[in-house]
Amino acid sequence: MKDIRTLSLDQLQEYFVSLGEKPFRAKQVYDWLWSKNLHSIEEMTNLSKDLRDRISQEYMINPISVDQLQKSTDGTIKNGVKLHDGLLVESVLIPTETRTTACVSSQVGCSLNCEFCATARLKRMRNLEVAEIVDQVALIDRQSRLYFDRPLSNIVFMGMGEPMMNYKNVVESIKKITEPSGLGMSPRRITVSTSGIPKMIKMLADEEIRVNLALSLHSAIEKKRNEIMPFSDKFPLTDIMDSLKYWYEKTGNIITFEYCVWKGINDEDEDIKALIRYCKQIPSKVNLIQYNPIGDGKYDQCNKAAEDNYVRQLEKAGITVLIRRSRGGDIDAACGQLANKSSE
Repeated sequence: MKDIRTLSLDQLQEYFVSLGEKPFRAKQVYDWLWSKNLHSIEEMTNLSKDLRDRISQEYMINPISVDQLQKSTDGTIKNGVKLHDGLLVESVLIPTETRTTACVSSQVGCSLNCEFCATARLKRMRNLEVAEIVDQVALIDRQSRLYFDRPLSNIVFMGMGEPMMNYKNVVESIKKITEPSGLGMSPRRITVSTSGIPKMIKMLADEEIRVNLALSLHSAIEKKRNEIMPFSDKFPLTDIMDSLKYWYEKTGNIITFEYCVWKGINDEDEDIKALIRYCKQIPSKVNLIQYNPIGDGKYDQCNKAAEDNYVRQLEKAGITVLIRRSRGGDIDAACGQLANKSSE
């Protein structure tokens, strides 16, 4: 049977009319599915039992489930999420004193081949459906309320997969997360992180949703970036910058550059100067992300002197720079570490 959550509101209305029901039944069911994140047709208590039985004969709901939950010493929670077909992804709840952030996945595995990322070593099995993405957010919101006594405040599409390679479902999931008839969260609290696909960045800029954009950069030197992120040889930094300028013109939202500094790879002055030149082309800020080893020994976190040098030169150039410390490293929940190890 088909998952009823694949139907739009209009399709639900057509369905209920075909059953001889009033069109408003569609809004009732839509509210159960997307606002209340209900996973059982039988529990839709404002529908008659007869109607619930008729719906259940044609449709079902395929919710995600938590296969394994791990808690870090720093409070971070990693969910090993099982999908209806038995495949696994991971999502993370990251708490701070002022907010809780959901790091959600968009693909099973990943379409790209970044050298430093554990997820990139997994074969891309499939894209996540809209409901599977929304379910991750609703799950982490419940965990935030349960463990930290406050609702989820932020969402980042920085989990497993490249969001732009599952564009349609990611955009539709954001609409479900933000619309009043859905989870009702602010798009300003959502960040889509991409490794840089110019065509898709422009498409996202043209959407009505007004989310934040982060670019996984790691080097502003073309040759070096192509070595770190081999797929990027198809997307020159000049093309990416053109798409970022388009993004800013359309949305007015500044770009966040995500940047890991690795020992002996991109920790020299030439790397910093190239980054400054790149940043100067567009209103932007830089997040220096502490690297989380994945066991190959090739990529190692730079020393503190190199990190301080980045901060000093970026600030001198008038560029806002923040250091993002690793969270959840002891349970392989930190950036770049998501690889379904909990399923092994």
